[in-house]
Amino acid sequence: MAGRRTTAGGHRPSAADENAHLEEHGFDEYARWYLGIDDEMGEETKGRYKLPHGDFERVHRCGVLSAEVRAGQQKYADIENAAAHLHGLLDGRRAGNR
Repeated sequence: MAGRRTTAGGHRPSAADENAHLEEHGFDEYARWYLGIDDEMGEETKGRYKLPHGDFERVHRCGVLSAEVRAGQQKYADIENAAAHLHGLLDGRRAGNR
């Protein structure tokens, strides 16, 4: 997976925020904020984790949509399907709050 893009709404943490989160919480917690893993990268490297969907505090709809589209472009059907499911859950929650 090439390139590091921000999420559509700009909710992606900065490199400094990523580093601070890693220092405080470690890689297991860091990994929870990404939908993809590049198993060719080292286990404790930021480059291993792809397709962010939040900012270490909240899941963002724009991040989920971006991950869904990018996974589809890269032909990662399992990640695309998981992101689509999460997208549906978020939209259902939004509809319930109206």
